[in-house]
Amino acid sequence: MRSANDIAVYNSRIPHMRSLAPRFSRAACLVVLMLMRAPIMLASDWRAPEEQLARKIAAATGPGQAALDVVNRSSLRRADVEEIRRTLLTDLAALGVNLATAGQAVATVRITFSENLQSYVWVAEIHRGNNEPLVVIVASPREIRAAEEQPTAALMIQKTLLWTDETRILDVALVNSNPQRMIVLEPESAVLFRFQDGRAQQEQSMPLSHSHPWPRDLRGRLVLRKDHLFDAYLPGVFCRSSAIAPVVLNCFESDDPWPLGTDHSGLKAFFTPSRNFFTGALSPGIEQQQTVGAFYSLAMLPRDKFLFAAVDGQVHMLDGVTNQTLERADWGSDIASVQSGCGQGWQVLATGGGKGDMDTVRAFEIADHEAVAVSQPAEFNGGITALWAEPDGTGTIAVLQNSETGRYEAYRLSIICGQ
Repeated sequence: MRSANDIAVYNSRIPHMRSLAPRFSRAACLVVLMLMRAPIMLASDWRAPEEQLARKIAAATGPGQAALDVVNRSSLRRADVEEIRRTLLTDLAALGVNLATAGQAVATVRITFSENLQSYVWVAEIHRGNNEPLVVIVASPREIRAAEEQPTAALMIQKTLLWTDETRILDVALVNSNPQRMIVLEPESAVLFRFQDGRAQQEQSMPLSHSHPWPRDLRGRLVLRKDHLFDAYLPGVFCRSSAIAPVVLNCFESDDPWPLGTDHSGLKAFFTPSRNFFTGALSPGIEQQQTVGAFYSLAMLPRDKFLFAAVDGQVHMLDGVTNQTLERADWGSDIASVQSGCGQGWQVLATGGGKGDMDTVRAFEIADHEAVAVSQPAEFNGGITALWAEPDGTGTIAVLQNSETGRYEAYRLSIICGQ
């Protein structure tokens, strides 16, 4: 059986969403990325670093008008960031640098708040005309805030290995039957397994017919059905199984929207056939909101709210009326929700950077439009390529390619409540 790469056309890899904006210089990117991972802490006094950063910026821009952009990639809360920003504007004005729009400014300044284990690190990248961007850095010591240390009742992510194969895995679905069955979606087939004595035994392999080559970053989605076994969604292709064994799979070209989230969400979105993301057009929509920016994945929240991991590197929260950007969502491009009954009842599982070739998944809860970590990261020996919510919402399916063996692995992830 040929893999997807044998017949692939070009399509760029899913970018890691916590990467910095494209205009960041290489030096600034390296500085910020090395300083981002840290526990929540608090600096004792902002005045000294505010004055120091303002002086460095003014020395680089000179007197005149400047456009200011502030990005928070640290544990600072929104109120702290706004206060620091206001003070910086006051200090800059006293030094002859006044705030202006990008069209009126002679210089643009992008400030990124980051951190390491010992210090908050504020990085300002300054653009003036056609000159090379100048980067200035200010560090401020941090003190541990005891009230915000890791809670003793933190949740835990349970990993259960379902299947491993040399062939690429796109999605896995567990069928609630006796005996239990499992469907594995691959680039060229859907394979049905039966569990016997704790082991998965192949029952049937159903080929997927398609007239166009798959994109390189191929994605696929399995959806279990009540009147037949399952549907499979792939770029530009829809497949429907028969209801009785032996299972027959009928595939045809289709631009129908893919079901996302859980069975309870009822939300669908249109997929871009030649790429690896959703266009942003929703069906039927979230009340008054019919579209959102192009996105990679979504997670459902209580009270009909949804999080979208957008291709612009942001995480957006929609409630049918408003579209808000989530604070401190330094996540990867794959997110999914779990209805665990622990903590707030719902958690969002999000991918994030690990060390080297490793990837992580961590559980978060949403409080006041901020993502609050409620579990330690679950580590994986390879990059996560898919993260799909299960139909009942009690778990997710995570797929990765093992960086050591090269084999693909599919896990079921669920939440265990803290003791």
